Amino acid sequence: MGKVVPIEHPVLHLAVAARLRALIVEGQIAAGEKLNERELAARLKVSRTPLREALKLLTAEGLVEHLPNRGVVVSQLDADAVAQAFEVMAALEGLSGELACARITDEEVTEIRALHYEMLAHHVRKDLSAYYRANAAIHRAINRAARNPVLTETYDRINARLQAFRFRSNFDADKWAVAVREHEAMLTALAARDGHKLRAILIEHLNHKRDVVLAQWRSAAGSDAKEA
Repeated sequence: MGKVVPIEHPVLHLAVAARLRALIVEGQIAAGEKLNERELAARLKVSRTPLREALKLLTAEGLVEHLPNRGVVVSQLDADAVAQAFEVMAALEGLSGELACARITDEEVTEIRALHYEMLAHHVRKDLSAYYRANAAIHRAINRAARNPVLTETYDRINARLQAFRFRSNFDADKWAVAVREHEAMLTALAARDGHKLRAILIEHLNHKRDVVLAQWRSAAGSDAKEA
């Protein structure tokens, strides 16, 4: 991992969790990697108490897990589990979009439009990290606009396990461009309050993400087999 700026935050363990979550999502901490508390505390310049509280949060999200005789490691999913999680996530995203169209305010549409333009600017600059943060904020905003706490709780739990895969799905420039065009269509449907159309766009969007991720998985598996 590269140099990390010390964290200053009134709720320190939440800030630590956010930093660790970003490192995992962006692949700076790999799936299956053991997390050494002493090293992480030194890097983040925090004590072990907020670090341990942060790890509890990430454990609840499914991003890390405690394994016997190994300690805390970054969670790993196999291809089947990833495909199944994307299948559920597509349904949750679709439902979020449909409900949001019926319940969203004009102010919320304006906020999402602003996030969309911010995302486009990051895409032009090829800043994937900043792009993904704006992108994820758009998806969260649509989910929150559905105004269904049970849906949001389920959405957050499943999405936490898929964020790293969603991030990596944009490594291919052509696939990244397709995702941007799909976001344009999402915004148009949302502004028109066309719930049926937005649901279909979001489901297709997640299915495309799933297909890219599984293709990357097969490619990596093929490369490993050749090296072996």
